[in-house]
Amino acid sequence: MFRIITGGGRNSMETIFSNFAAFTWQQAVMILVGAVLMYLAIKKEMEPSLLLPMGFGVVLVNLPNSGAIETIETLYNAGIANELFPLILFIGIGAMIDFGPLLSNPKMLLFGGAAQFGIYFTLCIAVLLGFSIQDAASIGIIAAADGPTSIFVANTLHSQYLGAIMVAAYSYMALVPVIQPPIIKLMTTKAERKIRMAYTQREVPQIVKILFPVVVTAIAGFVAPMSVALVGFLMFGNLLRECGVLRNLSETAQGPLANIITIFLGITVAFQMQAESFLKWETLLILGLGLVGFIFDTVGGVLFAKFINLFLKKGNKFNPMIGAAGISAFPMSSRVVHKMARDEDPYNFILMQATAVNVSGQIASVIAGGLLMSFVVSLVTGG
Repeated sequence: MFRIITGGGRNSMETIFSNFAAFTWQQAVMILVGAVLMYLAIKKEMEPSLLLPMGFGVVLVNLPNSGAIETIETLYNAGIANELFPLILFIGIGAMIDFGPLLSNPKMLLFGGAAQFGIYFTLCIAVLLGFSIQDAASIGIIAAADGPTSIFVANTLHSQYLGAIMVAAYSYMALVPVIQPPIIKLMTTKAERKIRMAYTQREVPQIVKILFPVVVTAIAGFVAPMSVALVGFLMFGNLLRECGVLRNLSETAQGPLANIITIFLGITVAFQMQAESFLKWETLLILGLGLVGFIFDTVGGVLFAKFINLFLKKGNKFNPMIGAAGISAFPMSSRVVHKMARDEDPYNFILMQATAVNVSGQIASVIAGGLLMSFVVSLVTGG
């Protein structure tokens, strides 16, 4: 018996030493990346529901001879490779969104569309840098600051850089309060940031709120058929919210369902963040291109508002900062814009206008994703 125990101990020690011997500096770097993600989630409270499981997942898959890789790969194939997790998450997001401010002021849809400029600008830059059209389109959608859309597009187009795209998309979502203010200040004058906008709360009939998700889905089906899954699941979640007879389902979609999927999504995407596939110079380039796209989305929205103001009389002008809320990072971007307006003038309230633009950006980003997928697929197949 003593010999068996001794032999087992010797084998255990050999296994431990062999694991240390197999540990590479690349894995050490990735574990450090995971630790940084967890730090940002816990200490800085930056998208903690996603960055914390993602950071811990990175640690799991980068331990030498990790027994977690096969399990996480199974989850990855079951929920991300087939786009299931992002689509289900969109139901929860749709149930959280109140389209009332947008329906009260439909012209705000224009700002949401204008703020997608960075997507197409980044796509062009990525192509010029040598990325394939599939990877370039997947990188471009980072600019939407919409994690589920980024996953869906990258998977559909079979991008080999899903891990880097995911990290960039969700990191820049979390960094909205850091990235957007200096860009907005650079693009606007103090006088422009002080512009006050009159807001009248219009009562939106219940039938309009119910028909809106149905009509938007139908329009998306004709304009960008490949966006129907994204738009449809988003709008289905909103229909649960607005129909008035499925309160329990709406609350489940907003809370437990969205939370469970977010946990699985975060820890599962780490499968694409193993050292050998993640630590490439292309990863840093993708992170940089994502930042460029994010910046130009903000710039595009602000410049569009300034352009519209050229044709409006004094007193009816838009505060150009609301254009920056056209990215899909809801509701962070609208809150950032409102806070900046209050910093310039404590009595300037533009939250409702910024929120209307922000939710329009949510719709515009998924339609932009569908248009990109349709364009790339037709280009590759020659259809």
